[in-house]
Amino acid sequence: MSAHPTNSSTKTPASAAPAAPSKPAINPETVTLSGYVIDERYGPATVHTTDPADASKPHARIGEPGVFPFTRGVHKTMYRDRLWTMRQFAGFGSADDTNRRFKYLLENAKGTKANTGLSTAFDLPTLMGRDSDDALSAGEVGRCGVAISTIEDMHRLYADIPIGEVTVSQTINGPAAVIWAMYLAMAKERGVDWNNVGGTLQNDILKEFHAQNEFIYPPEASVKLVVDTIEFAAQHLPKWNSVSISGYHIREAGSSATQELAFTLRDGMEYAEACIKRGMPVDTFAPRLSFFFNSHNEFFEEICKLRAARRIWANAMRDRFGAKNERSMLMRTHVQTAGCSLTEQQPLNNIVRVAFQAMAGVLGGCQSLHTDSMDETLGLPTETAVRVALRTQQILAHETGVHRTVDPLGGSWYVEALTDQMEKDANQYIKEIDDMGGVVAGIHKGYFRRQIAEASYRFGQEMEAGDRIVVGMNAYNDGNEQHQVEILQIPHTVETEQCDRLTKFRKTRNADGVKVALDAIRAAARKGENVMPSLVDGALNKCTLGEMVQAMADVFGRYSGGPEW
Repeated sequence: MSAHPTNSSTKTPASAAPAAPSKPAINPETVTLSGYVIDERYGPATVHTTDPADASKPHARIGEPGVFPFTRGVHKTMYRDRLWTMRQFAGFGSADDTNRRFKYLLENAKGTKANTGLSTAFDLPTLMGRDSDDALSAGEVGRCGVAISTIEDMHRLYADIPIGEVTVSQTINGPAAVIWAMYLAMAKERGVDWNNVGGTLQNDILKEFHAQNEFIYPPEASVKLVVDTIEFAAQHLPKWNSVSISGYHIREAGSSATQELAFTLRDGMEYAEACIKRGMPVDTFAPRLSFFFNSHNEFFEEICKLRAARRIWANAMRDRFGAKNERSMLMRTHVQTAGCSLTEQQPLNNIVRVAFQAMAGVLGGCQSLHTDSMDETLGLPTETAVRVALRTQQILAHETGVHRTVDPLGGSWYVEALTDQMEKDANQYIKEIDDMGGVVAGIHKGYFRRQIAEASYRFGQEMEAGDRIVVGMNAYNDGNEQHQVEILQIPHTVETEQCDRLTKFRKTRNADGVKVALDAIRAAARKGENVMPSLVDGALNKCTLGEMVQAMADVFGRYSGGPEW
C-alpha cells in the first residue's frame, strides 16, 4: 500500500534530477478517496495480525474489544448487548415546529432495542450567536435549523420531552456556552436535577477555524470558553459530554479521511492540554470527551479510520497525557453519513449511499449514528425522508446481522494493513502540527485551510478527469431531469412570528435584572473566570442569546478570520 503520487507536496526540479525510468501508470480504480494505492491482495506477509509469541492471540496493537488500545471497539460485547444510539439530527422553523419533529422521531423509534436520542440543528443566526431580530438575521431565521434566542424558546423546543431521560445533542459551537446555559437554566426551571441531564454539546470551536467558519471570538478566547464548559460539566453534570470533537465538518469541507482523522484528534489534544493548563487532572475530564466523525463512500477506509482513531487516542491519553483511568483512554464517537456525498441529481440514489455509509460506521464501532435524509441537497428533510433515514438504521440493526459478533472485520489482512497505514500517516500530521506549536498556531498560519483546500482540489480534478465516478453526476445521467422528491418549504411567517415573540419577551422582563446579569458576564470574562455560572444566571434573568454573546465580545472582541493560505 502506498500514497497516491499526487499527494506529494515537493518535487525534484527536472534540471537537477537524473533521468529515471518511467513508472507504470496507476489505475485510478486502485486508488482510495484519500489517495492510497491498494494492493491486489493482502496476506500474512503483508501485515502481522497475531501475537509473535502466541499465534492463538491477536497482536497487541489489535487486541481484544473493550481492552486497550480499543482498536476493536470500546466495549467487550459492543452491539450484542446494546445497539448504537440512533440519534437523528433535526431542527427547522420555530421551536414548536422542531418540537413536533422531535416527537415524531421518538414515536417512530418505538419498538427498537436501540437507545434513541435527539440531535438539535440550529439556524444560521443562532449558530452565529445572533438574535432572530438582528439585522444580519433577516431571511435566515428557521431556514437551516431551529431559531433559538431565549430561554422561552428553549422551553418550547423541548416541551413535553423528558430531558432527564432522553439524551440531547446540540450542534452549536461559537455560542455553545450560551446555548448550553439556556438549556441548563430551562432544566432548572423545570425542576430537573442536573445529575440526571445527559447529552452532548458539540462545542468544538477549533474545527470552525479549519472548515466551517462559524466562529465568533479569536481562537485563544474560543478555546478558553470550551475549557470553561468542560470544567463546569466535570463539576456539575456527570452525564454530560461537554465537547464533541468533530472531524465531520473537516471532511465536509473537502479533507481526506486521513486528514479528518489527524486534525480531529490533534484538536482533542489541544483541548486536553488547555484543560491541564487550567489545573484539571486529565482523568477528571477526559472520560467525558467525545468525538464525531464522517462516514463517506470509501467503505473500508471509513471503517479503518475509526479503528485507527481509537488506537491513536488511547495511546495519546496514556503516553502523552499520563491518564490512569481506562475510561480516559477509550474514544467514544458519534458518526454521521456524509452530506457532501449526496447528490441533487437522482436523489433517491442517496438512500443507497447512506445505507452503505451507515454500515461502515457500525462496522467501525460507532456509539451513535445519524443517517442523512435523501433530500438534504435540495432543502431541509421532509417527514417522509426523515422516516426513510431512520428506517435505514433500523433495517441495519435488525435485518442484516451486523450486531451479532464484535468487530467482524478484525484480523482481516486488508483491514489491519489499512488501519496501520492510516494510523501512521495521521501521526505524521500530528507531529507536524506539534512542531509548528499546536493547533492555534496552525490556525494563525493558515495550515489547516491550505491542507483541506489541496485535498478538495485533488478530488475535483479526479472527478473532472473521470477517475472518480459519481452516479448521476458525471456518469449514468438518465433521469436527471425528473422531479423525484418533494421539497420542504419554510414560510416567511416563521421569521415574523419569531421576531414578534422576541419583542414581547423583551417587554415582559426585568430590565435592571438583565443589566446586572450582563455586567456579571463581562466581569467573569474580564477576570478570566469560568463564565458558565454567570451565563446560566443570565438565561434565568431572561438575557437573550445575542445579548450574552455580545457581552463576551465586549471583552474578547470578534474574530474576522485568519489567513486562507
